Amino acid sequence: MMPSSGLPTALQALDRALDAPRKDGVPLGNWRWVVRQRMGGLRDELLGETAGSPDGWLAARGGAAFRERNALLARITSLSRQVLETPDVESTRVELKRLLVDVSRHIQRLNDLAYDEVEMELGGSE
Repeated sequence: MMPSSGLPTALQALDRALDAPRKDGVPLGNWRWVVRQRMGGLRDELLGETAGSPDGWLAARGGAAFRERNALLARITSLSRQVLETPDVESTRVELKRLLVDVSRHIQRLNDLAYDEVEMELGGSE
């Protein structure tokens, strides 16, 4: 799997939205709406990942990355409902910050996988 080129941008946009002030009333409603929109952008970018190499051990790692992506998408779905409905906005915000860390790790795994695929095609370092 290859990371979508817009994935880092979507991550940054959600991170900035999460850090925006959260005050009761209309500002909190706006915060919820903007965060939910940024979550949708992140979800779309994760869905846009492309498959990598079908070769041997890389295929197994690619399958693991695919399962990881699906787990991240499930968390986004669950949290997107929560962000609009929960009275405890701060705990949801903390969960979303954890999600950002996990998506960043996922991106790194995909980049490592892509690097290994290219290295394998070129014959490694000999």
